[in-house]
Amino acid sequence: MTTARTPDKLTSGGPAAPARRPGGRSARVQSAVYTAVGQLVGAGSRETMTIPEVAELAGVNPTSIYRRWGTIDTLLGEVAVAALTQGEPLPDTGTLVDDLSEWAQIIAADIGRPKRRAYLRAMVAARDELVDVCPCWEIRREQAEQMIARARGREESTPSVRQVLDHVIAPLYHHAVFGLPIDDDHVSALIADVLSMSGGDPRR
Repeated sequence: MTTARTPDKLTSGGPAAPARRPGGRSARVQSAVYTAVGQLVGAGSRETMTIPEVAELAGVNPTSIYRRWGTIDTLLGEVAVAALTQGEPLPDTGTLVDDLSEWAQIIAADIGRPKRRAYLRAMVAARDELVDVCPCWEIRREQAEQMIARARGREESTPSVRQVLDHVIAPLYHHAVFGLPIDDDHVSALIADVLSMSGGDPRR
């Protein structure tokens, strides 16, 4: 939907804001800008999007966006991260295989949605050089670390965090970016492969 919205008429259609939210007017500006970016991405305008265009749709002054985000690429990257890591609960089933399976299914279902694919592509398009830290990747790393630490506390055999990221998360995001299908069988195969690297029984 491309109809302009004022900040006091926002719907839940836009991406969720990060966990640490600014207060007062700053929060309203962020919410309006995030929603405007979401509408433009959904309308297929991510390649041509400009800060003045976002500002007009959000009902805010362009200088507010320039002052806070600087460039459209920075803004796109932040909104994409917020959309792709919405604080979904981390599974705690009692076994690593089920934790990883449920976690991967949640991620796959989310990034497999057309709008999420668009956000992910927007984030990739905003990267014109190598970066040392990607917030989205770091969030997934922290989640993997938590699940593996719990599994080791239960004395389960575990793959490394790097193996989980490289052999489960990276393939999922790769498929989302390139429009490849992400079905249950594919997710299950990724989990089985990474658990086989631990040297233990994947169903332990």
